Amino acid sequence: MKSIISIAQIVIAVIIVILVVLQENGSGMGETFGEGGGGFAHQRRGMERGVFVATMVALALFIATSLANLII
Repeated sequence: MKSIISIAQIVIAVIIVILVVLQENGSGMGETFGEGGGGFAHQRRGMERGVFVATMVALALFIATSLANLII
């Protein structure tokens, strides 16, 4: 059981790294793929918001698996 949780942690950690790299700091997701624009106010929209939410979910799963690994 402990090895399954450890493997899940490794997979989730890799997913978190990929999602964080996708979140380019200082620009929107549209600018990453060639759109212009920019400004002082910034709201997450579309794919950028989806990546952000997926990152938060992955972080919650990682914390849950870490606690499960600690308890078991």
